[in-house]
Amino acid sequence: MSRIGKKPINIPAGVTVDVTAFNAVTVKGPKGTLSRDVNPDIAVKVEGKEVILERPTDSKRHKSLHGLYRSLINNMVIGVSEGYKKDLELVGVGYKASNQGQVLELSLGYSHNIFFALPESVSLKTETPKGKNPLITLEGIDKELVGQIAAKIKSLRKVEPYKGKGVRFVGEIVRRKAGKTAGKK
Repeated sequence: MSRIGKKPINIPAGVTVDVTAFNAVTVKGPKGTLSRDVNPDIAVKVEGKEVILERPTDSKRHKSLHGLYRSLINNMVIGVSEGYKKDLELVGVGYKASNQGQVLELSLGYSHNIFFALPESVSLKTETPKGKNPLITLEGIDKELVGQIAAKIKSLRKVEPYKGKGVRFVGEIVRRKAGKTAGKK
């Protein structure tokens, strides 16, 4: 058995999980609703306050799908009950972040500002504390979408290894390089 796939998913209070005949899983909770189509080979059953996934054979493909769909459904359950949050930090002189609604405006040392439109399902908050780096906070119920948007924003100015400038996650550790030594004699 798959170590991840065999674990049952506990359904917290206030969350409902529905499985259709075509293996479409819908999870409803206090923060919203998420749905996903599951491969027809994987059987999804709701028993009491648990979701159980079963696979037909022990082939490599079925084993990998078993663990994958268990993780995806678990992320959906956590998302509609608690939600997901990513914090990004802009490190560099003159780097700024501001937002007008769902449009993020970034000044990352290029000759122009970057405008980044976010979907409605992800909430955006920017702040610039005095004497600290600007912060961008992304929140949503879909872990995949929040992570993908955070990675896209991060890719706009990757962290460079010499001075550590760029967009990074809060608390991320960057390996620094030494740089050049003194000139020739």
